[in-house]
Amino acid sequence: MRLLIRYFFKTVRLVLTPVVLLAHWIATPKGVERSKEAQKKVDEQTSQLALYHFKTCPFCLKVRREMSRLSLDIELRDAQHDMAHREDLMVDGGELKVPCLQIKKDNGNVEWMYESNDIIDYLHGRFAAPQA
Repeated sequence: MRLLIRYFFKTVRLVLTPVVLLAHWIATPKGVERSKEAQKKVDEQTSQLALYHFKTCPFCLKVRREMSRLSLDIELRDAQHDMAHREDLMVDGGELKVPCLQIKKDNGNVEWMYESNDIIDYLHGRFAAPQA
């Protein structure tokens, strides 16, 4: 019975994965428009950030959608299929939990932020365009 349940959920995942990714691709918002200088400055700041994620995790999709909305070029690290990234997340971050934003500070310290809403709030606070 256990084997039957395991195969059932594997089949469900195989069927739903392309649907979830297609829906994410269709629903990805257009990013904010910045001047070249402003976008270059944002890109320099985002070079200190990395998002550890699973490709089809709904909370990761939520964060990646917000990154697109804010036009942020943050390095994506697949912690599901890349064992080096998975190990970094586990050893350095302390938990195998995604999404996780790695933030390298100017003083050399590294902060690990785990909750999708916290990550989105952080990105909005740091990169959102001021309202006119």
